[in-house]
Amino acid sequence: MGRSGRSPGRVRDGTEAIVVGGGVAGMSTAVVLAERGVRVTVLEAGSRLGGRLDTRPETLADGTVQPVDHGFHAFFRQYYTFRSILRRVDPALALLRPVPGYPVLHRDWPAEEFGRLPARPPWSLLALLARSPSLRLRDLREMDGRAALPLLAYHPRRTYAELDATSAAELLDSLRLPDRARAMLFEVFSHSFFNHEAEMSAAEMVANFHFYFLGNPEGLAFDAPDRDYESAIWRPLADHLRRHGGRIHLDAPVTAVRPGGEGGWWLETGAGERHRADDVVLAVDPPALAALLAGSPELAAAAPVLAGQVARSGTGPPYAVARYWLAGDVAPERPVFSGVSRQATLDSVTLYHRLEAAARRWAAGSGGSVLELHAYACPAGVPAPELARRMRAELVGLWPEVADLPVRDLRCRVERQAPAFRPGSAADRPGVLTDADRLYLAGDGIRSDLPSALLERAALTGTLAANHILRRVGAATEPIRTIRRSGLLSRT
Repeated sequence: MGRSGRSPGRVRDGTEAIVVGGGVAGMSTAVVLAERGVRVTVLEAGSRLGGRLDTRPETLADGTVQPVDHGFHAFFRQYYTFRSILRRVDPALALLRPVPGYPVLHRDWPAEEFGRLPARPPWSLLALLARSPSLRLRDLREMDGRAALPLLAYHPRRTYAELDATSAAELLDSLRLPDRARAMLFEVFSHSFFNHEAEMSAAEMVANFHFYFLGNPEGLAFDAPDRDYESAIWRPLADHLRRHGGRIHLDAPVTAVRPGGEGGWWLETGAGERHRADDVVLAVDPPALAALLAGSPELAAAAPVLAGQVARSGTGPPYAVARYWLAGDVAPERPVFSGVSRQATLDSVTLYHRLEAAARRWAAGSGGSVLELHAYACPAGVPAPELARRMRAELVGLWPEVADLPVRDLRCRVERQAPAFRPGSAADRPGVLTDADRLYLAGDGIRSDLPSALLERAALTGTLAANHILRRVGAATEPIRTIRRSGLLSRT
């Protein structure tokens, strides 16, 4: 104990913070702060927690109610930060179940299987080269080895300095890969980040290749919750936060952030409420962050660097999610999750009735199946039902039996909330720290030198934002664990 009588791990009484956004980034921030005694208020614009990991109840045509997630997410085993947050409510992570296999499908070529490779590099890479039906020894001899070196030599600063101005498509062109290897080994991977290769930084692709494969000691196998996200994650985390004194306001969209007269910040919501705190973390998606800066001229004046970065950062292309309830089941050998290569729309398919409890019960009672189809970067302006129809038609070309399964119900949506990683944008991408005192950012589009992406980037930046606040007030910070920071052949 210090002279104040408080534990050195906890903050002074009366320390307050506001977190804008109740998704992975915002709740990670709030949990870490609340556990150390910060009085945290989470302001979430929607009626549910979760952001792009939320769940909503849907009543189907047969009268049953099904929880429908925003979309399937893979919980990779190197998501150390996010898993640490989940352990607050489930120490053994019993909520997660292994998803067997990770095949990539093509209409004309044999599937590539990524989920059963050795976990640790370089053995994972050597096994891929030995087993891949898409890449043979003579293909390796014809590749440009110098162009491929950056994939093995990732460095958190040099890679961006050397490759950020190049597109992922240009880097793949330079490798001189056979078309089949490019389609099956690289294009599916780059699509998973909700950006087209021609519009995505080569440096970002190399960083993700490092995080998910060449620098990752856990392998490409992943897990997923066996229940919907609301019951498995958000309800327990909300209860945990409240037990530590945190408050959650749903349906509370923040419309303006204004500097407080004596330091700190005032936040205004669409309902006319005003909230004040010394520290604020904006943990919202790119379009919401841009709208918030546009509606907060005083904040933009106080943080001109941040305002410029947000105005230029942009949002990725639209993505589509379609969940089908079908009469009858697909072939028993079909994998729970599959990536899809070179279809015009379809990028992945998940068999929810073999994965998630409510879908499993519906399928058992009806004799049917529940399939979720994703298009990670789809054309703008196409209605969700049309994209759903296209994805199902493309799946029929891969799994012909789907044509004989009548559609009992469908829920589909098109969203545009993922960050853009355009060539040349890395140096201008906002980070956790901003040029506004005690105002921080978190989310999967926020810059970090630590290897991360998608769910882990959101949880990591949220935790880093919390640590900045805790460090400032002299409290214990949250430990950060990550994979190796540079590639196998990188110079230190």
